[in-house]
Amino acid sequence: MQNQILHYPNLRTVLIVEKIIQESDTVVSKAELKRRLPTQIMHQTLNLILEYLENSGKIIIGSRGITWVNNPSPKLKDLLKNAVRVA
Repeated sequence: MQNQILHYPNLRTVLIVEKIIQESDTVVSKAELKRRLPTQIMHQTLNLILEYLENSGKIIIGSRGITWVNNPSPKLKDLLKNAVRVA
């Protein structure tokens, strides 16, 4: 995919996409996400942003659409850090 990239997204675009997904009450499809964006975005650029967000563990892309899964809660981080792993 790296050889085919024509346009990299800027930080503003990444943050807008992230905010729309995060504030969504339900699963969002790519088409719905494009409709909610304030400006048009190339399909390839959107795919690159979604790939980044998925690789960083902030979203999950499933068959029904895109869901926000990141939880930056310090309480949750402490709980997971001190938890006992059951194998």
